[in-house]
Amino acid sequence: MTLECAMRAKSVAVVGASRTETKRGYQAIKILLDEKFEGCIYPVNPKEKSILGIKCYEKVSDIEDPVEIVLITTPAASIPAILEDCGIKGVCGAVIIAGGFSEIGQDGKKLESAMVETARKNDIRLIGPNTSGMINVANRLNLVGLRNVPQGDIALLSQSGNMALTLITEASIKSSKGFSYYVGVGNEADTHFHEYLKIFLDDPETKVILMYVEGMRDGRAFLQQAYETTRHKPVIMLKSGRSATGQRTAGSHTGALAGLSEVARTAFKRVGVVIVENSDEMFPAAETLSSLPPVRNNRIAILADGGGHATIAADLLSDANIDIPTLSDKTQDKLREILPAAAAVSNPVDVAGGADANPLVFAKCAKILLRDPQIGGLLLVGLFGGYGIRFSKSLAFEEEDAAHQMGKLVRTTKKPIVVHSLYNYAKPHALDLLRYYGITVYDSLEIASKCIGVLADHGNFQNSYEAQTNFVFDWGAKARRAGKDIIELARSECRTVLLEHEARSMLELHGAKYGVYRLVDSADEAIEAAASMEGPVAMKIVSPQILHKSEAGGVKLNLTSDEDVRRAYEEISVRAQKYDPTADIRGVLISPMAREGLELIVGTKIDDQFGPVIMFGIGGIMVEILKDVSFRVMPLTNREARLMIDDIRSVALLDGYRGRPPVGRKALRKLLLTVSEVVEAYPDIHEMDLNPVIAYQDGIEIVDARILLKAPDLCANT
Repeated sequence: MTLECAMRAKSVAVVGASRTETKRGYQAIKILLDEKFEGCIYPVNPKEKSILGIKCYEKVSDIEDPVEIVLITTPAASIPAILEDCGIKGVCGAVIIAGGFSEIGQDGKKLESAMVETARKNDIRLIGPNTSGMINVANRLNLVGLRNVPQGDIALLSQSGNMALTLITEASIKSSKGFSYYVGVGNEADTHFHEYLKIFLDDPETKVILMYVEGMRDGRAFLQQAYETTRHKPVIMLKSGRSATGQRTAGSHTGALAGLSEVARTAFKRVGVVIVENSDEMFPAAETLSSLPPVRNNRIAILADGGGHATIAADLLSDANIDIPTLSDKTQDKLREILPAAAAVSNPVDVAGGADANPLVFAKCAKILLRDPQIGGLLLVGLFGGYGIRFSKSLAFEEEDAAHQMGKLVRTTKKPIVVHSLYNYAKPHALDLLRYYGITVYDSLEIASKCIGVLADHGNFQNSYEAQTNFVFDWGAKARRAGKDIIELARSECRTVLLEHEARSMLELHGAKYGVYRLVDSADEAIEAAASMEGPVAMKIVSPQILHKSEAGGVKLNLTSDEDVRRAYEEISVRAQKYDPTADIRGVLISPMAREGLELIVGTKIDDQFGPVIMFGIGGIMVEILKDVSFRVMPLTNREARLMIDDIRSVALLDGYRGRPPVGRKALRKLLLTVSEVVEAYPDIHEMDLNPVIAYQDGIEIVDARILLKAPDLCANT
């Protein structure tokens, strides 16, 4: 409520108010006056009596009337003391313009911590620091200084003032759409991205949320809130910092983690965030999602007046995994009735000159296409809007009539139309009419294709919403007593690693299937154990200090005789002691040799932004070479387990190759879900590595398992 109070404030104090026209403290007051902010404005500067005809105050606490938000334009070092004074006044929020905090290093982090501590003690929410400000466009609360921001239904969150300026300028010049809010998020020192999502979800003036992100401090909280938000309002994100140089640049600006990793990409898509890759896609995507209904079935028809544009559009949509289905015989027959014999009617539809003398043909085709139940939306590409310019002025009237008909068609069918027009630059009235009905028009074929694509992305998420997760972990709810005992034993010994037999037991408790194995501590026991197993056996050293068993000479394979087993046991023991004389040798694990199959890997880690993450891919010795893996933020659903298996580049190997049988995917999905459950059950788990997991047609076998625990607080030697 405090954050809402600040963002919808009716009274604002400007700390650092100035008479110098080039300073922020002057410009802020001037623009509030010029744009007729209806609330109260209070300049604060102990050296001035009035600024722009408004009484000036020495400090915020001297102001007689309530103050809801404060714009602070003074240097970083002064801010904790100013916030302390604001607390006396009961201020709801403060916009911190200054840099010089966590983005500059350790000293800045200390200052930022002191600032946040002071703000929270006084129940003040902070926007920034290192921000360009905040605008509530409807309330004319402009704490940025950008003039003539067009009002509309798009809320903009950005960690770059220049990107905000670019987007607002683009809206002013190219669109009738505008903004409900702009917030320069800055360092997220106090208020994080997910908190703004909650504000905008509940805001009746906002239909779409547009984000430019360099770093995000609490990725999991964002996912949880985005899951609730995107069902009702689209969220679009451009995440910068993909390259190493981009990460360094973003880090120096925000002091937060940067880079759109595959972990982040899949996580954002799972909660319905629409990802755009390029800055010129941002506003068109927001404009389209705020104007048009989503594509409900991922199936698009392309309507063109030339083969080149149609082919390029088909390639672009196919690259985005959007279906371009062949039209039904019934639909094709209807199209043939109105198009010349040379027309292509399968999809894409090329009118082949059929509109040259009668642009109304486009509306007639659109009607046939959108009334086909298998088609979810239409991309119109080519010359529409330019027939009255290129051929005859009289055709402009028919284009306008066609625009009216297509606009009404969108409203009646609840299916979108996006238009690419070479004549967009000329601003013909027919294109203005399309925009009147919410149909978006672009002169870039790539942008138009992206925009129909984001409508499909949003529709796909809404269709799969119930199969998604809200990313809330119910820590410990699924724990087993025996599993807790294993971890407590490791903790009592100040270990951060579970021994392999302990890791296997942990997984078995939650349903993972293992073959036979035994832990032995003598050569005679090893011979006895091997004799009870069918076929050759494998032996591995067990020690909390030796994680990489092969490097220590602690692994022996394909042992068939008692003599081989005895010799292997003795060699493993000697080599392990030589590798690490201080190692605590707990014994040797013996098990039957695994059958030949497809070697895979399953692993987990704690991601700095998103918390527990799971990995699946090609394993064994090839894992570091191929790096063919997919990631998901946990917890998993059965649907996501299936998708992450399908996401690896070598997925065809799972279907069988060179006479090999396919592997059983059901067993793989079950293992992924089991691993997700184990991590959720025991918060102490920091990392898990199952490599290799050998997959067969009739199941799987976990050959090696390693579980690392979070470092304990009280063990100095771990």
